[in-house]
Amino acid sequence: MTLEESYAWCARVARREAKNFYYSFLLLPRPQRRAMCAIYAFMRYCDDLSDREDIRDRPRAIARWRADLEAAFAGRPGDHAVWPALTDCVARYRIPHQYFFEMIDGVSSDLEPRRIRTFDELYDYCYHVASVVGLTIIHVFGFDQPEALDLAEKCGFAFQLTNILRDVREDAEKSRIYLPAEDLERFGVSPGEFMPRQNFLRLMEFEARRTREYYRKAAPLVGMIRRRSRASLRALIGIYSRLLDRIVASNYDVLRQRIRVPTWEKIWVLIKAWFG
Repeated sequence: MTLEESYAWCARVARREAKNFYYSFLLLPRPQRRAMCAIYAFMRYCDDLSDREDIRDRPRAIARWRADLEAAFAGRPGDHAVWPALTDCVARYRIPHQYFFEMIDGVSSDLEPRRIRTFDELYDYCYHVASVVGLTIIHVFGFDQPEALDLAEKCGFAFQLTNILRDVREDAEKSRIYLPAEDLERFGVSPGEFMPRQNFLRLMEFEARRTREYYRKAAPLVGMIRRRSRASLRALIGIYSRLLDRIVASNYDVLRQRIRVPTWEKIWVLIKAWFG
């Protein structure tokens, strides 16, 4: 597969699957947009390996994917459509290889039933499945100050915790409970059933405040990246913040429905982000 064909394939994956990310990509110059799509396509495939029920031996499939990644970075890419684009953008933007291996570590941790015990364990999990994505794409955005790396990590944590609050029911159905056991116990909420409801609402309010605090901590990141990239990051933060707003506005009705940001609202966020 040629480099152009690989980038085109990654763009199709991003358009089809990246419900929140893709909108922010549209505000980037073409080279950066292509790089973002390549990173997303790799990340999407990692997630699929841990979630798809039609893969009989998921641990083996993930181990093979890790070996393929090592080979690709060593100049021996396999046949998968993502490799030409991914290795090109990694070289172009000097993205540390370790982040991609950490992404694989993160999805590997979801292969077995999961119950997070403490906030520190939650942060470590979110680091591997989300913060490393932030640390990766900040190289595409461009930055000079080393402090930007810490803020990108916090921003990724805020995004993932937003996803966790949205997906409480769906994750529990897969035997994955990411809300820390120490928090469930503190608020008197049963794991799995998430009852009694009033206690669950207080727990969710606490977690939403925690998430907003990480958005607040990450806010200076927008001013630390290259000016041409700022609208994209503003849009990405804006869309995820709107998702958190909608979760709160629903009175945390995440056990009965999947909360979404409608397309019209995402477009409005893009327009606001573009004009600063």
